Amino acid sequence: GIGGTFQYGLQVSIINSPAEYIKSFISEAWLKRYGSSPSEEIITLMWSFVVSIYSIGGLLGSLSAGYLSVRFGRKKVMLLNNIPALLSAALMGLSRLSGSFEMIIIGRLLAGVCGGLGLNIHIMYAGECAPQKLRGVIAITASTAIAIGKFIGFALGLREVLGVDALWPILMAANALPALVQLLTLPFFPDSPRYLLIDKKDKEGCI
Repeated sequence: GIGGTFQYGLQVSIINSPAEYIKSFISEAWLKRYGSSPSEEIITLMWSFVVSIYSIGGLLGSLSAGYLSVRFGRKKVMLLNNIPALLSAALMGLSRLSGSFEMIIIGRLLAGVCGGLGLNIHIMYAGECAPQKLRGVIAITASTAIAIGKFIGFALGLREVLGVDALWPILMAANALPALVQLLTLPFFPDSPRYLLIDKKDKEGCI
């Protein structure tokens, strides 16, 4: 769940606390680039892009989950899913230094792809790997990881943690940490037995 539905929960909640700081950054970047202050409508439009493009990324990730899970296997897709997570963290974390609010928009799109893929593959992979007696309990880890992700996102967004003007780029790049944890741990996990048997025709590997 660390690289699965946790990422979804984290990104859903993490965007709330730095809202005013990101709007101010958009205004500053626009002023430096074009020499005039943007109107409230433009700031609202750019902020709407930042928030809503996550859903578009999520749709793209969800639509590709079925094909990728068969083409590469559940485990490999979960590992590959860390690429958009790390790219999004890099883009959003460096956006202020670069003076580009577009980097936040692209980063949120990639974070959405990661969330959409993770949301689908987590449930698929965990359910197929779980012993029959534990399948119900293991399936619940998807919703549990979402809830923990939301909680961590809200906690990190507190003013006492990262919810201040100087630290919001680090807050937005927080999804890099679970991605790195998964990259280090998931290679030791087995492949899905169902994938090995049905898609790879590897009966021995499945057993």
